Amino acid sequence: MFSRADLFAFFDAHGVDHITCDHAAVFRVGEGEAIKATLPGAHTKNLFLKDARGTLWLVCARDDTVINLKRLHAVIGAGRLSFGAPELMAETLGVTPGSVTCFALVNDPGQRVRLVLDQRLVEADLVNFHPLTNTATTRVSRAGLWAFLAALGRDPLVVDFAGPVARISDLTLKA
Repeated sequence: MFSRADLFAFFDAHGVDHITCDHAAVFRVGEGEAIKATLPGAHTKNLFLKDARGTLWLVCARDDTVINLKRLHAVIGAGRLSFGAPELMAETLGVTPGSVTCFALVNDPGQRVRLVLDQRLVEADLVNFHPLTNTATTRVSRAGLWAFLAALGRDPLVVDFAGPVARISDLTLKA
């Protein structure tokens, strides 16, 4: 499993510019508002989910995005969704609850976890995620996020959660 230092080396090897701010541990979206206020860019919430068919999902959205978990399965073509067990998160993504992040996909070379991105997050110029630990926040540009995902061979499903009904976005994925 990749460590924080390994993740940064991966970024550097793939031309992903990154800036990291160390801080006290943050476990939930509502925590760390003072930290977020000092960091430009979109802040995120990340949900590790498992569906009734056994498929694993990582949903990454802007921290203020409303996600209806009771309806999400129909939007993304999944079975009924529930939160994935911490042990399964550690096994597949190499992180613990509170530290789940899009960047943890670096620890899933077999692509067991499917990625769903919030359209508003995709449209942000700068995005902030934990760098495999909830004691820091790492900012990358939109282009950097796409370079990271491309290096992993990931093609995320982009969902428009902001519309009247959540739906898969028609957004063209561009850096």
